[in-house]
Amino acid sequence: MKRTKVVEFVDNLIIATRGESVRAVENYVNVELSKINVWAKNNKTQFNDKKSKVMIVSRRKRKENKNITVYLNNKPLDQVTKMKYLGIILDHKFRFNEHIKYTAERCGKLIHSLSRAAKMMWGIKHATMDVIYKGAILPLLTYGPPVWIEAMNHEYNRRKYIRVQCLINIGMAKAYRTMSSEVLCMLTATTPIIIKFEEIVKPYNTKSRRSNSLMELDHEVEYKYWPHPADTVTIEEAVSDEEATLQAFTDGSKQEQGVGAGAVVFKGSELVAKVQLKLDNRCSNNQAEQLAILKVLETIESMNSLSINPRTATIFTDSRVSLDSLHNANNHAI
Repeated sequence: MKRTKVVEFVDNLIIATRGESVRAVENYVNVELSKINVWAKNNKTQFNDKKSKVMIVSRRKRKENKNITVYLNNKPLDQVTKMKYLGIILDHKFRFNEHIKYTAERCGKLIHSLSRAAKMMWGIKHATMDVIYKGAILPLLTYGPPVWIEAMNHEYNRRKYIRVQCLINIGMAKAYRTMSSEVLCMLTATTPIIIKFEEIVKPYNTKSRRSNSLMELDHEVEYKYWPHPADTVTIEEAVSDEEATLQAFTDGSKQEQGVGAGAVVFKGSELVAKVQLKLDNRCSNNQAEQLAILKVLETIESMNSLSINPRTATIFTDSRVSLDSLHNANNHAI
């Protein structure tokens, strides 16, 4: 049975070993570190024992001696109850309370430093505060939520992040501190922070369920599903729509509220069809634009040919990227 797993990112290395008891883990770790010492010696390198730490992760409630002695470079490593790895604070029970507390306090200090310049009647404008929030505060709050999202099940952790968002929203809306977080989010048009976490975690969980290797959402179509070159449709950009019987207008957009697409079809001045689409938040603006074009083509194809004669149409779109993509017959990704 495999007891040890090594995770390495650039110059950061973590070794996770499990065992039936504390003493067993201590023996397993020392064996693994002895192998690392031999490898380092053979490759003329050395790991920094002063920066290396050891931590016991256990949720056992029974009392037992959890002090272990682990050696690196023939020197005992310091034992801690929490450590920071790749920007996330790991505690000895994997509850991530320390990480949430640290992040909330750090963001709170940044916001308080801005409060002097963002007073009720003067100072930083709403648009500027919004840029600061999305560019500086929000990335700190939303760093690595798939790892610690379960900690948000506790009310005391949720309150810490909600309080941070309230502080920045008060500065953006020039509002009083007595206003609720829900009202402040409505005034500033910001997504509540807990919902924002759920939006970030949802695509990660979706990918994890599909494959252990996190399969990409966009992937190449198999050869047998490629359209035959003889069936390739020629796309021409019209100079005017005077000769077309139908005129279709398409649009797609991605905002904080979500991703959507729409299209309308006119026969002269008469509205004959309308299409409205709601896409997943993971979709891009270009995907929304292209889906709108596809759906309006399907709508035109399904119309009664007797009432529309000749059935010619001009489609208007403001997406140059979509047009270039449609012109590229070698693009077989979905």
